[in-house]
Amino acid sequence: MKNDSMSANTAEKRQTIRDPREVKVKRALLSVSDKEGLIDFAKALAEHGVEILSTGGTAKAMSEAGIKVKDVSEHTGFPEMMDGRVKTLHPKVHGGILSRRSVESHVQAQKDHDIGDIDLVVVNLYPFSETVAKGAEYDECIENIDIGGPAMIRSAAKNHEFVTIITDPQDYEEVIEELKDHHGATTYKLRQKLAANAYAMTATYDSNISSWFTKQLEDESFPRRISFSGTLLQPLRYGENPHQNAALYHVDGSERPGAAHAKQIQGKELSYNNINDTDAAFEMVAEFDAPAVAIIKHANPCGVATGDNVLQAYGRALQCDPVSAFGGIIALNRTLTADVAKQIIEVFSEVIIAPDIEAGAFDVLKTKKNLRVLTTGGLPDIHDTRRLVSRVAGGLLVQDCDNGVITREELNVVSEREPTEEEFRDMLFAFKVAKHVKSNAIVYAKDGATVGIGAGQMNRLDSSRIAAIKAMEAAEALGLTQSLAKGSVVASDAFFPFADGLIAAAEAGVTAVIQPGGSIRDEEVIKAADERGLAMVYTGMRHFRH
Repeated sequence: MKNDSMSANTAEKRQTIRDPREVKVKRALLSVSDKEGLIDFAKALAEHGVEILSTGGTAKAMSEAGIKVKDVSEHTGFPEMMDGRVKTLHPKVHGGILSRRSVESHVQAQKDHDIGDIDLVVVNLYPFSETVAKGAEYDECIENIDIGGPAMIRSAAKNHEFVTIITDPQDYEEVIEELKDHHGATTYKLRQKLAANAYAMTATYDSNISSWFTKQLEDESFPRRISFSGTLLQPLRYGENPHQNAALYHVDGSERPGAAHAKQIQGKELSYNNINDTDAAFEMVAEFDAPAVAIIKHANPCGVATGDNVLQAYGRALQCDPVSAFGGIIALNRTLTADVAKQIIEVFSEVIIAPDIEAGAFDVLKTKKNLRVLTTGGLPDIHDTRRLVSRVAGGLLVQDCDNGVITREELNVVSEREPTEEEFRDMLFAFKVAKHVKSNAIVYAKDGATVGIGAGQMNRLDSSRIAAIKAMEAAEALGLTQSLAKGSVVASDAFFPFADGLIAAAEAGVTAVIQPGGSIRDEEVIKAADERGLAMVYTGMRHFRH
């Protein structure tokens, strides 16, 4: 019988916890770093007769706005100390937040120790990521690791049965409306939602601190535990296909220019595939110091070129594969000018991305209202040492980004014939492009422009043949009888496992080859090159891209 009674009491308590009842907000604690919307929110609380507790700069801001505030140190009877490290870590704060008002022993403890309820907590944390981003010294970063804030957030979120927790100014309006609609109270449903947001925020905060600490260790190995965090930028209409849900998140702490941070000047909403392809295109043009343009379809380039200016580069990139360029993504590493814009709108494109756009170009592009136009304000640093993450079933694949760059001095000539200066330049250009082509990748290039690209095939011979076909088709589109591959160089992202892929490129008309080397049949491949009078260099670096 005793056990039955205990079970009944437990069930009753669980039912109480799940009961979505309203909780009147009588006392609130506000302590924020981001003071956006603070005064209006505090005034709304005051209108409902809520007693406001606060600390430091938050209390000062509200007092100066004429809002009655009680300092936390007055509430606890204990002074702030240790340069502000200890101010809210006190039983009168955490007891007031964590007490379960429906549990008799909790209520009695409050009475015994004069602990009043705190029904609403508004906290956002010291700006740790912003402090790191501005290049602050180690000690300053440490001092911007919040302790009391996360403790209060977690306490309030845990006790969401009775306490409302707000960690983002974006939530002020919703809480204000709820207080109006429910006579100064909040609902359980809203408190649940805000608690979930709160835990996501503290997880993000800790993740950013952990990532920073790992970098300070200057240890290139991977940590025992790893975490990543992001903030929702926008829900997307769908993912790769209409039946898949999708959203775009900003990786916390990253300010790398690109599709995620770009400002959309005009056009329809970006799709999942648009963003993926735009990112690939912009990362590619960042490889080049000279004015460059890349045209991308399905994350692979159908044309890439450099030139004296972006107008010349665009025209040469388009020539490589004008058929595939239809509906493509266009990336520039220079300001988008009006003359380039006039050429671009002659062919249907999905997205244009550039560091900047001049006013005249914008006037031209406005005639194509659905064309998405993005500006980034800068180019990504190709030498950046960030890490990339891919999802697999039940796990994550994490690797350093491929920021490998080969210079002329690092090339190893393995053929009998030494390449010409023009061939050296084109080989380095082609190898940079191959780095951004899905493996197996073969790139034919001439005079700083691609003339044929073979991507994503299951064997390198097919990639060579496809690139040759593309070069012939491009020539035919220009009214030429000779393939654009004639007199070009060829780049392979990985070694030729057999001589057949190189021979196919030679038959297409290439004069020089750049490849990593390292095959057990290297001698066979070198012999095939020498027999055909080709110059060949090894890079010693592979650029697989999957």
